[in-house]
Amino acid sequence: MVEYMYDMDMGETQVHGGMSVIPLFNGTEDSGYITLKEALDSELLVITELNEHGTVPELKVHNLGDVPILLLDGEELVGAKQNRVLNTTILLKEGSETVIPVSCTEHGRWSYTSDRFADSGHVAANRVRRSKSASVCQSLRNHEGYRSNQREVWDEINELSHEAMVMSETGAMRDVYSSREKDLKGYMDAFPLMDDQKGILVIIKGEVAGMDRVSSSAAYKLLHEKLVKSYAIEALLDEKEDNCEEDISEAVDVFLEDLKSSLEETHKSVGYGYDHRFESPKTLGSALIHEDRVLHSAFFCKSEEKQSMSGYRERRSFRDRI
Repeated sequence: MVEYMYDMDMGETQVHGGMSVIPLFNGTEDSGYITLKEALDSELLVITELNEHGTVPELKVHNLGDVPILLLDGEELVGAKQNRVLNTTILLKEGSETVIPVSCTEHGRWSYTSDRFADSGHVAANRVRRSKSASVCQSLRNHEGYRSNQREVWDEINELSHEAMVMSETGAMRDVYSSREKDLKGYMDAFPLMDDQKGILVIIKGEVAGMDRVSSSAAYKLLHEKLVKSYAIEALLDEKEDNCEEDISEAVDVFLEDLKSSLEETHKSVGYGYDHRFESPKTLGSALIHEDRVLHSAFFCKSEEKQSMSGYRERRSFRDRI
């Protein structure tokens, strides 16, 4: 996995306000799957509540096609009894019915608005994904599956709404994005999709916020706007205007170097492949690997106030003894 992290080319840094984006390229092209958007647009995917009554942390998905479908960690689904986000990246098997792990992004609603879910066009804000990733890692270690800490997810969304000064009737994360649609367009114009691009590494206020990369440029083309917005919503809510361009190169080097010290844990994925979880002193992340191909990887810098090293040291000590 370490080799994979360095098997990439970085494009020229793009800057807008306090956010910098480095486009990521390289790697073997993998077009053996379609995205959530493609599947829904082609009516090859049906997403519903688990049953008539529903349950917050799980949804039921039907892949009606003969091609795998990639559902990305953090992609938001809207409708049914309340909006949700994916807890992990999943490659749905062809012709399958699968129960998938999700988190609620709309605290104040539990009533049907539709029978099926639709694509919101958003990926959860960076802080939500980072917090969710940490709690899912803990659940996996505790043999509790891909469950998040729902309370923490709601808290992060509440904080985001407060900073955006958005009063949502149902506490919906989607309303925060809608309230800043015009501002987000400025970021989208500043960070256009590049030919053959497969990912982004994002720096906000001179500090690396995270990195996302997929194995297919065709798939990434449909995910680019979602992913950029998930970071941009954080950047535009930061009151500071200065961007530490001189620190970007060093910050990126430190981020990539820190990934080398990650502890790696492997778990069977909900769909095809294996879900690999990584944690280092300052970073955490995951990667979905199937048939020796890394289909999607996402890494985040831990927030300073939540960089608890006790768990990391305990796991390191345990591994050193076995």
